[in-house]
Parts: sequence; structure tokens; C-alpha cells
Amino acid sequence: MENQDPIVKETLERIHSQVSNNPVVLYMKGTPQMPSCGFSSRAAQALAETEEKFAFVNILADATIFEHLPKYQDWPTFPQLYIDGELQGGCDITLELAESGELKKMMAEANAKHEVK
Repeated sequence: MENQDPIVKETLERIHSQVSNNPVVLYMKGTPQMPSCGFSSRAAQALAETEEKFAFVNILADATIFEHLPKYQDWPTFPQLYIDGELQGGCDITLELAESGELKKMMAEANAKHEVK
């Protein structure tokens, strides 16, 4: 990246830290208890239904993350789900993973791996 703006660089480093330090993290509009959009609501609900631990970041409460998260993995929409450091996708993919049973399995494996560290 050529002479990257320090704010962009710091924000991308912060996102990288969040993704690296949380086995499961959902970047969403609002919170799981008070989502601010239907897509975020459905994704958070799917995660909650697994009964596995997950972190979330309310992108509406952090303008720099809202602005720069799409650059992190070249994914333009919200929510964004990361499991074990990898972008899984948005709402539709999260719901597909939940429906197939893969979401719970992936989250459980990521959480177990993180606890061992």
C-alpha cells in the first residue's frame, strides 16, 4: 500500500487485532440486543442460536471502522463475520452456514482453539 493515511493504517491494524484476538467476531450495525438493520439482526440471531461465544463490533459506534472495514478484506457490505481470523461473509452466508449446521461447528472449533492458546 502506497503512503497510506495514518488513520486508515491504524484502523486496519485495529481491525486486524480484533479479528486475530477473537475466535468469532461479527461486525454489525448495532448490537445483538439492539440491532440497527435486518441483516445484522438475522446474522447476530444465527450466531446466538449456536450458543457459542462470539464478539461483535457495532460499526455505527465507530465511524472509522464503518468507513474502512470494507477495505480490510475487500467486502463492501455489512454485517461481516470472521471465524478463526477468516472472513466468512455477510448475512446470507451466515444464514446458510447456520442452516447446514456448519456455523455451530466452525464457531465451536474456533472457540476451542482460542482457549488452548
